[in-house]
Amino acid sequence: MSIGYVTIGAHDVEAALPFFDAALGAIGYERGDPEGGWAFYGPKGGSPCVGICKPHDGQAPRAGNGIMIAFKAETQDQVRAAHAAALAAGGSDEGAPGFRPPEGTGFYGAYFRDPVGTKYCVYPP
Repeated sequence: MSIGYVTIGAHDVEAALPFFDAALGAIGYERGDPEGGWAFYGPKGGSPCVGICKPHDGQAPRAGNGIMIAFKAETQDQVRAAHAAALAAGGSDEGAPGFRPPEGTGFYGAYFRDPVGTKYCVYPP
Protein backbone atom coordinates (compact mmCIF):
# COMPACT_ATOMS: atom_id res chain seq x y z
CA MET A 1 0.00 0.00 0.00
CA SER A 2 1.21 3.53 -0.70
CA ILE A 3 0.00 7.00 0.19
CA GLY A 4 -2.44 8.32 -2.40
CA TYR A 5 -2.46 11.98 -1.43
CA VAL A 6 -2.06 14.41 1.48
CA THR A 7 -4.34 17.31 2.33
CA ILE A 8 -3.09 20.45 4.06
CA GLY A 9 -5.44 22.89 5.74
CA ALA A 10 -5.36 26.60 4.93
CA HIS A 11 -7.27 29.58 6.34
CA ASP A 12 -7.67 30.96 2.81
CA VAL A 13 -6.72 28.67 -0.08
CA GLU A 14 -6.11 31.51 -2.55
CA ALA A 15 -3.87 33.35 -0.07
CA ALA A 16 -1.91 30.12 0.59
CA LEU A 17 -1.11 29.48 -3.08
CA PRO A 18 1.97 31.76 -3.34
CA PHE A 19 3.64 29.83 -0.49
CA PHE A 20 2.91 26.41 -2.02
CA ASP A 21 3.67 27.59 -5.58
CA ALA A 22 7.12 28.71 -4.39
CA ALA A 23 8.04 25.85 -2.05
CA LEU A 24 6.63 22.98 -4.13
CA GLY A 25 7.56 24.61 -7.44
CA ALA A 26 11.21 24.51 -6.34
CA ILE A 27 11.08 20.69 -6.33
CA GLY A 28 9.27 20.39 -9.66
CA TYR A 29 5.65 20.25 -8.49
CA GLU A 30 3.05 22.23 -10.36
CA ARG A 31 -0.41 23.38 -9.39
CA GLY A 32 -3.46 22.22 -11.26
CA ASP A 33 -6.55 24.36 -11.67
CA PRO A 34 -8.28 24.96 -8.32
CA GLU A 35 -11.60 23.10 -8.01
CA GLY A 36 -14.35 23.74 -5.48
CA GLY A 37 -12.11 25.55 -3.00
CA TRP A 38 -9.24 23.05 -3.39
CA ALA A 39 -5.85 23.43 -5.08
CA PHE A 40 -3.87 20.35 -6.08
CA TYR A 41 -0.14 19.93 -6.65
CA GLY A 42 1.92 17.12 -8.05
CA PRO A 43 5.11 16.33 -9.95
CA LYS A 44 5.17 17.70 -13.49
CA GLY A 45 3.48 15.13 -15.68
CA GLY A 46 2.38 13.10 -12.64
CA SER A 47 -0.74 12.70 -10.57
CA PRO A 48 -1.70 15.32 -8.00
CA CYS A 49 -0.67 14.17 -4.55
CA VAL A 50 -1.08 17.27 -2.36
CA GLY A 51 -4.37 19.08 -1.84
CA ILE A 52 -4.72 22.48 -0.17
CA CYS A 53 -8.16 23.14 1.31
CA LYS A 54 -10.13 24.62 4.17
CA PRO A 55 -10.77 21.97 6.85
CA HIS A 56 -14.01 20.08 6.25
CA ASP A 57 -15.23 20.61 9.83
CA GLY A 58 -15.21 24.39 9.37
CA GLN A 59 -12.73 24.87 12.21
CA ALA A 60 -9.48 26.80 11.81
CA PRO A 61 -6.58 24.85 10.32
CA ARG A 62 -3.77 24.10 12.74
CA ALA A 63 -0.50 22.26 12.65
CA GLY A 64 -0.48 18.81 14.21
CA ASN A 65 2.00 18.30 17.01
CA GLY A 66 4.53 15.73 15.82
CA ILE A 67 3.21 15.69 12.25
CA MET A 68 5.55 16.53 9.41
CA ILE A 69 5.23 16.09 5.65
CA ALA A 70 8.42 15.24 3.76
CA PHE A 71 8.89 15.77 0.04
CA LYS A 72 11.61 14.11 -2.02
CA ALA A 73 13.64 16.46 -4.13
CA GLU A 74 15.96 15.35 -6.90
CA THR A 75 19.06 17.25 -5.78
CA GLN A 76 20.57 19.17 -2.90
CA ASP A 77 20.19 22.30 -5.04
CA GLN A 78 16.42 21.72 -5.10
CA VAL A 79 16.45 21.29 -1.31
CA ARG A 80 18.19 24.65 -0.92
CA ALA A 81 15.83 26.28 -3.44
CA ALA A 82 12.69 24.91 -1.75
CA HIS A 83 13.86 26.09 1.69
CA ALA A 84 14.71 29.57 0.39
CA ALA A 85 11.45 29.81 -1.56
CA ALA A 86 9.39 28.72 1.46
CA LEU A 87 11.00 31.37 3.69
CA ALA A 88 10.65 34.07 1.03
CA ALA A 89 6.94 33.20 0.66
CA GLY A 90 6.11 33.61 4.35
CA GLY A 91 7.26 30.32 5.86
CA SER A 92 9.50 29.99 8.90
CA ASP A 93 12.81 28.18 9.28
CA GLU A 94 12.94 24.89 11.18
CA GLY A 95 16.40 23.83 10.03
CA ALA A 96 18.62 25.13 7.24
CA PRO A 97 19.68 22.82 4.41
CA GLY A 98 22.48 20.52 5.46
CA PHE A 99 23.52 17.13 6.73
CA ARG A 100 21.89 15.93 9.91
CA PRO A 101 23.24 13.97 12.83
CA PRO A 102 23.77 11.39 13.93
CA GLU A 103 27.11 11.63 12.18
CA GLY A 104 27.62 9.25 9.31
CA THR A 105 23.96 8.92 8.31
CA GLY A 106 24.46 10.95 5.16
CA PHE A 107 20.96 12.43 5.49
CA TYR A 108 20.70 15.84 3.84
CA GLY A 109 17.55 17.89 4.26
CA ALA A 110 15.91 21.19 5.11
CA TYR A 111 12.96 21.96 7.36
CA PHE A 112 10.41 24.77 7.34
CA ARG A 113 6.85 25.59 8.38
CA ASP A 114 4.06 27.08 6.31
CA PRO A 115 2.16 30.16 7.54
CA VAL A 116 -0.36 27.92 9.39
CA GLY A 117 2.49 26.15 11.20
CA THR A 118 2.59 22.78 9.44
CA LYS A 119 6.13 21.39 9.34
CA TYR A 120 7.82 20.16 6.15
CA CYS A 121 11.07 18.49 5.20
CA VAL A 122 12.61 18.44 1.72
CA TYR A 123 15.38 15.94 1.00
CA PRO A 124 17.01 14.21 -1.97
CA PRO A 125 17.07 10.42 -2.28
